[in-house]
Formats: sequence, C-alpha cells, structure tokens
Amino acid sequence: MLIVYSLSLVVFGLVVSRRGQGSESFFVADRSFGPGMIFSTFLAANIGAGSVIAASELGYEAGLSAWWYVGSAGIGQVIFAFFVGPRIWRAGKKHGLYTAGDYLELRYGNAVRAMVVSILWLGTLAILAAQLIAMSQILEWVIGMPRWVGATLGAVVMVIYFTAGGLLTTAWVNLIQLSVLMVGFLVAIPIAVMNAGGVEAVLAAVPSNPEFMSPVAFAGIIMFVILMPSFVVSPGLVQMGYAAHDERSLRKGVALQALALLAFAFVPMSIGIIAHSFDPNLTNGAYAVPTVLTLGLPPLLGALALAAVFSAEVSSADTVLFMLSTSLSQDIYKRFIAPDATDREVLRVARFAAVLGGTGGLLLTLRFDSVLDTITIFYAIMSVSLFVPLLAGLFTRRPGVPEAVAAIGAGVTTLIAVSLAGEAGIVSSSFARSATGMGIVASALVFALVFVVRSRTGRTSEESSV
Repeated sequence: MLIVYSLSLVVFGLVVSRRGQGSESFFVADRSFGPGMIFSTFLAANIGAGSVIAASELGYEAGLSAWWYVGSAGIGQVIFAFFVGPRIWRAGKKHGLYTAGDYLELRYGNAVRAMVVSILWLGTLAILAAQLIAMSQILEWVIGMPRWVGATLGAVVMVIYFTAGGLLTTAWVNLIQLSVLMVGFLVAIPIAVMNAGGVEAVLAAVPSNPEFMSPVAFAGIIMFVILMPSFVVSPGLVQMGYAAHDERSLRKGVALQALALLAFAFVPMSIGIIAHSFDPNLTNGAYAVPTVLTLGLPPLLGALALAAVFSAEVSSADTVLFMLSTSLSQDIYKRFIAPDATDREVLRVARFAAVLGGTGGLLLTLRFDSVLDTITIFYAIMSVSLFVPLLAGLFTRRPGVPEAVAAIGAGVTTLIAVSLAGEAGIVSSSFARSATGMGIVASALVFALVFVVRSRTGRTSEESSV
C-alpha cells in the first residue's frame, strides 16, 4: 500500500506540474493561493517528522508535556498570521520577492543575506534528514527494510514531484497528503485506545513518574523555547506566504491552520502515551507510532494509518526541499553568481538544487539516529540566526547591517558554546538544553548594544560637525 501510494503521489505531481508557467509558478505558485490552499499547504508543511514521530517519541518518554512540541508551532503560527506574515507579504508583493533571503537583502543588504543563507542551507539539510529518518523507521519497523532503502524511497518520491513543478505541484500534492493524514489518525486513535482496553487501561499503563502526567513539565518548556521562535520566522513558511493571493487570504489561512495545529498537538502526544499499553519497554521512543499502528490496529487500518504518517513525512520533507531549492537558486545563484541569468537557467539550478539537497539529506540519515535530536539541531540554528534580525527588521527602520550581523554572530556563537559545554560536562545537561533560548537572548542583547553604540557615535559625530 505504501509503495502504490508513493507512486500515486509521483504521478499526480507530474500531472499537476504541467499547469506551471515559469519561475513565478515554481517559486510562489503565481501568488494565487486563497485561504483554503494557504491552510492546507501550511498545515501539511508543519505536520511532519517533528510533529508526528518526534512528538510521539517525546510523548512516550515525557507524557503530557509533549503537547508543547506541536503546540509551540501553533502558537508561533498565530504570531506569524497576525504580526509577521502580513508585513512580509506586503513587501513581497511590492518588490517581487521570492525568498526570505530576498527580504533580508531588501532590509539589510546582500551581506546579511549571504550570511543567513549559508548558515541555514547547511542547517536545513538536518531537518530534511529527519524526515527521511522518520520514513525509514516506519518501513524498518513494518517490513524490516534497511534504513537506507526506506530513506531512498522517500527521497526519490519527493524529489521527482517537487522538481517537476515546485510550490504549485507541492501544494496540490500536499492537499492529498493532508486528507489521508487526517482520515488515518481520526480512525486510528479511537480504535487503538479500544484495543488497549479503554482509557482507564491506557492510564494504568503509564509510568509512575509524577511529571509524566504534568502538562507543564520541564521537557515541554524546553520544546517551547526551541520551537516557537522558528515557526514565527521559518524561511520555508515565509516563502509559502508569498504565494497568497492577498493579505486577507494569508492571515485567515495561516490563523485557521494554527488552530488546527493546536488541536493536532494532542494526537502525537496521545500516541506516545498509548504505546505504553502495547510495549512499555521500547528501547527507542521513536518507534511509538509504528508500535501503536501495527500492534493496536487491524492490518488494513494499520496500513491506512501508516500511509497517513508517511504522508506527513513526505509533505513536510517537500517543504524543506522547497527551502533548499529556492535558497540556492535565488539567494546564491541568481544574486551572487549569475545576476543576469534567464528564467529558464534559474529554474534549471532550482531543480538541480532539489536533487542536491535530497542527496545531502539522504547522506545525513546515515549520521543521525534520532528524529528528535536531528530536528532540534535545525530549529535551534534557525531560531538563533533569524529570529531577532527578521523581527527587528519588520518593526524597526533605524538598525542596519552592523546590528544584524552582530546579532547573528552572537546567537550562533552562544548556541554552539553552551551546547559544547554541555557535551563536555562543564555545565549541567538541563542548562545545556536552554542553549537556544540563551542564543536568542544573546542575539537580542548584542543587536540592542550595537544599535545604542552606533546611535551615540552618530550623535557625537553630528555634534562635532556642528
């Protein structure tokens, strides 16, 4: 069923790709999306390996506080819908922007654009690898397929239909994937609870640790600090926002899918908790989803639910591929290597970048084992490098390149330093887990400090000239 389903996605994507007309279709879907398409595209992008496999893993290990994994994304998207997205959309419409890098150059200049793109392109490979790891874990659990085979299958599926038509194709394929996802989970969870013996039996099987049933345990707080900022400034979501037909469509579509995310946050958390009823001794919490779907459901329903999970991984992975493709073709090739490149040449590079990114993500699956750890790396890098410069650029006009560059450098340096100190045992593990939050704070402080120094220096120079 998974193989037939995968082939169906490829065929459907190739058919839809014939509607595309040049780079405007490939990068921003002709800026034609109404609220419905914005809703489905954003929701499919946000429900992936993190919001299914990693959140279920956290649910198996930490309990109710796993709600914050997807819940943080929903909160971040509420902020994006009403405060960030509309402002960026207006700039994109006015200046013909395609990427988050386009906006950063418009606001700060090409130096900041190059710096952020270089950092994020490498970091984005980590989240693509996480999607592929999740796909391979499903197939490994169900039929014993080696990891590299499962990851390769997922990579080939998404690369083929994405390279054919870009965002326009991805959006329509995601609509199919989202439908399968919702039907699969709506059917799976009630039956899994029933087969586990009911709600009382599920609650009786959970660990006796008092924090397990606390919705505000430390694990949830850490997830909020790491994840919420990245869903406010994610380059992939910014780029998809440009595809909205108008500002109202963007605001309405994103706000509704944010509410859907807040509700969906209970699903992977519940799966992780239910998994204790079928196997309380899993050595890897990442197998909570396939455990419930194979041991807790009849084979046919289990296959439907597994297809739903596979849909989640592919739909999120193609969004990552979208980020990689547009970033390399627009932010690097078009901007720095070949400014006079034709539309056809830029599209060729975009498709090559998708293949290159898919290959790079596939190779990283051999390096990382945990979806949760791999995704955390990406979100941490994105948060500390983008959160302060992008939001400050949207809501203030005076700060410029020095503030942005200093903020990015301080954020990334703090993140790396605290993380390495934790690995070396210099600081406690709980302190090290706060590295993302500390990086954002350091970024904001340095941004403000450089702005104050430059302002005073400017006033002093004016007084001297007078």
